Amino acid sequence: MYPRSPAPRGRSAYNNGLYPPPPAPHIYNYNHQRQPLPSSFSVPGLERLPSYQWKPTPSTSPVYPPRTPIMTNGRKRQNEEYSPHVVKRQRLDSSPRPLIRSPLIRALPPLLHPDRVVAGPSRPSFQHSYPSPRSYPHPQVPAVAESVNSLQALAKDKMSSQVVELFEACKQQSSDLARKEKCRTMLQQVIRRCYPVGRLYLTGSSMNGLGCRSSDADMCLVLKGTKNPDPIHVLTVLQRLFNILPYIELTQLIRAKVPILRFRDKDSDLEFDLNVNNTVGIRNTFLLRSYAFADLRIRPMILAVKKWAGHNGINDASKGTLSSYTLVLMVLHYLQTLKEPVLPSLQRDYPDCFNPFIDLDMVPEGPKRVPPYISRNQASLGELLLGFLYYYAKEFRWDTHVISIREAKALPKPNSHMWRNKYICVEEPFERNNVARAVHEQIKFDAIKAQFAESWRTLQQRKDLNSILPVRAVINIEASRRDSSN
Repeated sequence: MYPRSPAPRGRSAYNNGLYPPPPAPHIYNYNHQRQPLPSSFSVPGLERLPSYQWKPTPSTSPVYPPRTPIMTNGRKRQNEEYSPHVVKRQRLDSSPRPLIRSPLIRALPPLLHPDRVVAGPSRPSFQHSYPSPRSYPHPQVPAVAESVNSLQALAKDKMSSQVVELFEACKQQSSDLARKEKCRTMLQQVIRRCYPVGRLYLTGSSMNGLGCRSSDADMCLVLKGTKNPDPIHVLTVLQRLFNILPYIELTQLIRAKVPILRFRDKDSDLEFDLNVNNTVGIRNTFLLRSYAFADLRIRPMILAVKKWAGHNGINDASKGTLSSYTLVLMVLHYLQTLKEPVLPSLQRDYPDCFNPFIDLDMVPEGPKRVPPYISRNQASLGELLLGFLYYYAKEFRWDTHVISIREAKALPKPNSHMWRNKYICVEEPFERNNVARAVHEQIKFDAIKAQFAESWRTLQQRKDLNSILPVRAVINIEASRRDSSN
């Protein structure tokens, strides 16, 4: 029922059905120039380091990466020609200078030959199909009415109005980002006492448009001049340094797969997670930002889902449930796999714009070359939220499939250690590992599935977001954070 994609031309099919063998590692210096050999690693001077420019400011008006006009005669890369590779975990943060533009709404053209992939109970409003990339033609898509460019225009019904109200009250404000940037700037100066060529960057939901007022902030320290710095050693040095700062408290070194230093900024009462050289975050940030602003419904829906999951106790990877990143990928996957998709697969349809090997300085430029789509799916926010719950409660086959936004479909679970016997499988779009591996207990998995099913039944019956999430209480919490930080 889930046929594998044909092997790329000139290559044999991969053994695990999903991923090619990892290529030889690429060596980068910190001016982001690829080096032919490890021995040629060079240390650029401070004057050669790029300035920190990525400071997008959330506002009531959507901010979009600049895009080229719609291409009507361009040749889309076919599936068998696209062979991206696995990359090592890496992270670097920088940013484009975003432009205020009229909202652009993406879409996929109608499916010519949709292949039903997930079998399950049929439903009239939320049908899923998983087409091959070849089934996407390139017709002219008429522009939608200007009225859809207003969030209030999305409030078509009670549930949709509640989602919009929640989003407007809880979304990250420019003042919130300014406080995070102030802390980053202060810490940057302190860190340079120990690491003169180190660069500190904000990443994650603070920068991709999916954060809310109470969102913690992620930081990445990029060290120059050290081939393979030991993250634990670096973070230990920083912990001792931060402990003497009057505006930092509650430092904690977490020895996870990606070690982080967690601390709190007293002035803003914000919690930060700082990692070292985990540069895959730059790719994720710009990919998710491209999805977040692809359609006006994306950000409100994702915020509502994260608030719902947090309220119902299934949004905490440290306690064996779903991380916010996993939830975001699950929402995007659902929106990609509707019969009339709300979103395309950006990586599949525009592989050059999200190339995992592109120099990190050029990553912000990729989304600028993605032409806009206009979605034919006109479902309301309430309908999409209800459909999301239904999909994971009734349709998705947790035991046999992997959620993939890279391919915009559910992939068959490979018979490998990374995926075999895992309760929930969600593919990281660049590294292609399982970002839902924190769910490793049957009881937690059962609780997650039960919450999807119970919330769908309740919302279906009552058509009131308050039946699964106390909207006013959540808004009041965000308001209290605003008052305490001002």
